[in-house]
Amino acid sequence: MAMIFAIFLLFCSARPAAADWPQFRGPNSSGVAQDTGLPTAFGPSENVVWKTAVPMGNSSPVVAGGRIYLTGFEGDSLITLALDQATGKILWKNEAPRPRKQVIERPSNGPASASPVSDGKSVWVFFQDFGLLAYSAAGQELWRIPLGPFNNPFGHGASPILADEKLLMNVDQDTGSFLLAVDKSTGRLLWRKERPHAQRGYSTPVLYQDPAGVRQVLVAGSFRLSGYDLRTGEELWWIRRLPWQIKPTPVIYGNEIFFVTYSGESDPGSQETVPPFAEAIRQMDRNGDGRLSKEELSDPRARDRFDEYLDLDNSGFLEEHDWQQFQERRLGENGLRAYRLGGKGDLTESHLLWKNARTLPNVPSPLVYRDVLYTLKEGGIFTSFDMRTGEIRKQARLQGAPGEYYASPLAADGKIYTASEEGKVAVLQAGAEWQILQVNDMGDGCKGTPAIADGRLFVRTYRTLYCFAAPAEKKN
Repeated sequence: MAMIFAIFLLFCSARPAAADWPQFRGPNSSGVAQDTGLPTAFGPSENVVWKTAVPMGNSSPVVAGGRIYLTGFEGDSLITLALDQATGKILWKNEAPRPRKQVIERPSNGPASASPVSDGKSVWVFFQDFGLLAYSAAGQELWRIPLGPFNNPFGHGASPILADEKLLMNVDQDTGSFLLAVDKSTGRLLWRKERPHAQRGYSTPVLYQDPAGVRQVLVAGSFRLSGYDLRTGEELWWIRRLPWQIKPTPVIYGNEIFFVTYSGESDPGSQETVPPFAEAIRQMDRNGDGRLSKEELSDPRARDRFDEYLDLDNSGFLEEHDWQQFQERRLGENGLRAYRLGGKGDLTESHLLWKNARTLPNVPSPLVYRDVLYTLKEGGIFTSFDMRTGEIRKQARLQGAPGEYYASPLAADGKIYTASEEGKVAVLQAGAEWQILQVNDMGDGCKGTPAIADGRLFVRTYRTLYCFAAPAEKKN
C-alpha cells in the first residue's frame, strides 16, 4: 500500500494539468498526452486553427497556462516568445543578452536548441551563449544566471526541467560538466553537482521517485546514466559502459527506464581495455614530463583524433584525466537498454532487464505508449519492441517520410506522430503492429518535437508555428 501511495504522489506532483505540455516532450519528457480527438490529416492549408511566423530555432514549443513558449534567434539576437494558445497571437517577445557567439561545428545545431519549461505562471529558458533566464507569464524578467562559456563544439541540446520548487539544468560538455539546481522563483543556487566523467551530451534529465519515496533526477550522459538525490544532488546510483555523446532522453515507465545510446565507434564487439595511464606513460612518455603529446602517441589513429576527441581541455597534452576518459570511451557500447529502477551504487549488471543493439537512433528519444516501446531511427526506420523482452515486433521504413530525424516521436489518442527534418509528419496507428495512417507535408523543415495540448497539435517548422485540430474543432 505504501508503494502504491508513493507512486500516486509522484504522478500527481510530476504531471501538471491534462491540457498542458510544459516542457520538452511533455510531462517528464514522456512524449505521451491523454488528449483525444487529435487530427490525422493536416498541413499548411488543412485543418489549421492558426499559424504564426516565428524566428528560426530548433527548440520545441511548450504549452502551459494558456500560453505557448518557444525560443529562437533573429540574426544575432536570442529570442523568447510567448503566444496566445487559442489564437497564436504573439503576446510578448524578449531578447536575451548575448555576451558571446559560440562557433558550432555542426550545422544541424544552433544557438536556440534548448526548449523552455513553464509552470503556467512563469517560464524558464536556457541559451548556450548566455545561461538561464526566468520570465513571468506577462514577459517580465524575474531573474537571470549567466553561465559559460561552454566547451561543446557541437553546441548545446538539453533542456531545463522543473521538480518541486527547483529548476534543474544539465550542462554536459567536453570539460567542466555539471548538473545545476536553483530556486525557480529567485534563481538562488541550491546545489551544483560536478559530472567529471561526462563529455559533450544533449540528453534532458527525467524524474523518478523510488519505492522509499526519494525523488531523483536521472541524467544519461557520456559513459554512464546516473540517479541523483533531488534534495542534495548526491549521486545515488549509476549504470556504466555507455558510449560518449548521448543525445536521446530516457523514458520512465513505472519502475523501469528505457534509453538509447549510440556512437559511431561503439558497436558491440569493438570495445577494448585501455591500459592504465601509468603504463601508457612508461611506454610512450619519451621526454619524461608525465604527460603525452600528440607526437608521443604510438597509434596513428590516436594522433589523427588527438585534437578533436582526446585533448578535450585543449592543453596540447593528454594528462591522467584525459586518459581516464579515453579508457571509459573505449569500453562504451551502443544499445537500447531496459533497466529496473530502485537501488544504490553500481547497477550496471544487477538491474539490467535486456539490451538490444539493433536499429539504434542517434538523436530521437524512445517512446513507450500503451505497453509498447518504439524507436525512430534516421532514414525513417520505425520499430516497435516488446518492452518486457526487447524483441522486435515490427520494423519498417516510414514510406513517404524518409530522411533525417531530430524530433522525437510522441503519442496520444491511439496515434503516434513523427516529424522528419524535411517536414514530413507521419501519423501512425499505435500498436505492436503499427500502421501508417497519413503522411503530412509541412512544406518546410522541422527539428523541434511537436506538442500536444487541449486536443490540438502544435508543430514548429523553421519559419512557422502551426496549431492543428480535427475538423469538428477547427476554428477560422
